[in-house]
Amino acid sequence: MPQGKPAGVPCVQLDEALRCRLFGKPERPAFCGTLKPGADMCGASWQDAMALLAALERATAPVTASPP
Repeated sequence: MPQGKPAGVPCVQLDEALRCRLFGKPERPAFCGTLKPGADMCGASWQDAMALLAALERATAPVTASPP
């Protein structure tokens, strides 16, 4: 995704099981390699990790204007 991944849009490189198709490949974006799992990013469980990702998606979603 040359312009970055918009909030709420899954990465185009995720497969049906939500695994990265580029993991370990040289064409994987450098940014992805900077993401290191840790308690602050993943919590203590898969459910925690998904909740944290959902919160990041909401926090970075574009603001839409309310109708007048």
